[in-house]
Amino acid sequence: MSADQLWNSGTVRSLVASLDPGGLIRVGRQGRGWRQADLGARIGCSASTVSRLEQHGRRTDLDLIRNAANEVGVPTSVLAASLGLTGQQATRVAPERPRCAEEDPMRRRTLLVAAGLAAPASLLTSLDDALASMPDPTGSPLAYDSRLAAARGYFDAGQNAQLLKVLPGLLADAHHAARGREEIAFARLSATYSLAAQVLIKIGRYDRARLTADRAAVYSDLSGSPLVAAAAARELSIVLRHQDQPAAAQRHILDAVSRVEATGLKNSAQASTYAQMLCTTSYTAARGGDRDQALDMIREAKRAARDLPQEAPEGRLFPVTPAAVDLYAVGVHWALGDAGAALEAGRGLQAGQFKTAERKGRMHTDLGRAWWQWGKPEQTAAELLSAARVSPSEVRDRPAIRRIVADLRSNHAHVVGVRELVAAAGMTP
Repeated sequence: MSADQLWNSGTVRSLVASLDPGGLIRVGRQGRGWRQADLGARIGCSASTVSRLEQHGRRTDLDLIRNAANEVGVPTSVLAASLGLTGQQATRVAPERPRCAEEDPMRRRTLLVAAGLAAPASLLTSLDDALASMPDPTGSPLAYDSRLAAARGYFDAGQNAQLLKVLPGLLADAHHAARGREEIAFARLSATYSLAAQVLIKIGRYDRARLTADRAAVYSDLSGSPLVAAAAARELSIVLRHQDQPAAAQRHILDAVSRVEATGLKNSAQASTYAQMLCTTSYTAARGGDRDQALDMIREAKRAARDLPQEAPEGRLFPVTPAAVDLYAVGVHWALGDAGAALEAGRGLQAGQFKTAERKGRMHTDLGRAWWQWGKPEQTAAELLSAARVSPSEVRDRPAIRRIVADLRSNHAHVVGVRELVAAAGMTP
């Protein structure tokens, strides 16, 4: 039986209809004459894991599903349909399961309030609801690209609550448009999920960020665009890094680097994407403790960004500039535990080199982390206070920065600016 006949057979259609990706992997494996151990060897897991994957596919890690499906030749469109990511089934990706206390909406809302995130708590619940069961299209008469650009503007301005408010409607409309199965519609849907992942990462909601990043990756495959795929891979790698899976994070981002490099880097959009992927690769390697690769990649990123403009064009998917790469270098050296090198890398950085409030705030928080690592509470407080003034959400919404503020409050309350910083973070004095 040919591949076309196999993936259009009645058996496959039945598995897709019953949302059984594990069954599709089994069909593909058997079609190649492989044992479960054979497939396991190819994707780096045991035969028993493959068995569980084939029997309980929808309750298995989506990354493992995609790897196995790719290995046995399941077409991306067929896999997406079996996951409920196309057509009418696009609303059923999240499997039904009993809620534990941590997942309960009231419990989640209480935890968020305790963390100082009371403002977006109900909005997070709305996004959770949309991810589990997509709402109806909004019917907005405005062009989708304009609305998506406005949503990115909320992220760039550090207006996380406003972004969370509009995301459910954007996702609903993008899903509706993707029913036409045009590549541009899949690209928009992937980009919207990537944006959702970005803000969820920013506020420390890594469980939901993993879900949105996974969906962004699936739809980016359907879009056929290496740049959209790079954006999705970047968010997924960042989530994996936060979930203490550095090897998987590095694998995803290196694959994205290869795909972008294969474009030939014939224009500045491709070149800026390549530089961004190298920056992310470097930081991921640094967080994983791979010093040599981290430093090699950030040096290569600097070379790749050397000819990019000092100010990125409007609408650029990855608005990378030489200054942006220098800011990544600060984070890379900080992650490697070298505060002095981090501060040296950021010595020439100025807020005016960055267009958005989010990036300006990130510059100050990254420098603040480096000063904190070096044991300098005065400089730490000054940088974090500058971040709070230009982009309050960088201090208020990021768990890692809030922990530093809490330590300053407990151990260095006398330092100039700490009282104001505590107030900006929404903490009690």
